[in-house]
Amino acid sequence: MTNTTQTSTPRSSTLQGILLGLGAFAVYATHDAAIKSLGSTYSPFQIVFFVVLFSFPVVTLMLVSNSAAENLRPHSLMWTAIRTATVVIGGFCAFYAFSVLPLAETYAILFASPLLITVLSVPILGEVVRLHRWVAVVIGLLGVIVVLRPGSAELGLGHLAALVAAFGSALSGVIMRKIGSTERREVLILYPLLANFGIMLCILPFVYQPMPLADLGTVLLIAVLAVIAMSLIIRAYTLADAAIVAPMQYSQIIWAAVFGYLFFNETSDLMTFVGAGIIIASGAYIVLREAGSGTRSANKPVLSTLNRRPEMGGLPRISIASRRLRRSVEPRRK
Repeated sequence: MTNTTQTSTPRSSTLQGILLGLGAFAVYATHDAAIKSLGSTYSPFQIVFFVVLFSFPVVTLMLVSNSAAENLRPHSLMWTAIRTATVVIGGFCAFYAFSVLPLAETYAILFASPLLITVLSVPILGEVVRLHRWVAVVIGLLGVIVVLRPGSAELGLGHLAALVAAFGSALSGVIMRKIGSTERREVLILYPLLANFGIMLCILPFVYQPMPLADLGTVLLIAVLAVIAMSLIIRAYTLADAAIVAPMQYSQIIWAAVFGYLFFNETSDLMTFVGAGIIIASGAYIVLREAGSGTRSANKPVLSTLNRRPEMGGLPRISIASRRLRRSVEPRRK
């Protein structure tokens, strides 16, 4: 047998990546708690509008930093349009779910996104999903049923919105995997941003409520927290393997329980955390399976999505923000 020398990530670097990942998702949890704090007073349409508005400076800097002299017409109009629609609808639904549902319950449902990515990768990417991952998907979806408990718990529009947000995030991630190598980053950022801004602007006159300076400051804080979290997670993925950093997102369930109890008087029941545990275990297993040999997952759709956050249409996903990070999860050629 021939021994192959492989370069591995130093332990200190891996530990730093883990800590930065945990920090990033703690910031994201704070971001979501701030959304919830505004959701009791303002329409999600108004919140989304101002968050997108305050995101324009960051996105503008990203656009002008690229000196490539190309137009902004998409190469794949259909997939770009579908992705734009999923970002707008899914992002709004995520804002609404955070506004009306307990934080822990919202996260538990959104954590189903990797399961849906695995399912959607079959028809869209031609991914071959073998028995182990199908079993993980089924078990994870059973976890969603445990969280929702249809028939024994009152289900509302918030639960439907969280499910739509999870599906939208998954579909957007899979489409990103399909067209991300051919579409310019600017195209993938700009179209959802403009669509969100235009649609929310048209709806805003019907739902607008004057916002005092403190609430506008909270909206600005939401945009700033998104930038900070995105920067931390990018750094985390440069220090540690994606398969190690990606599961750190599940730490948000802890922050959800803490923030929900301290700031919103929320006490999620045991079954919510049992269901969340099932979903987390299934999602983590899928990540680990994808991180194995290329024969297990040729496309690595879940790992390539990296930061599996619902896209809000204001700030880009990690997979858009860093092409080098996307390449880091590509199947390695021998």
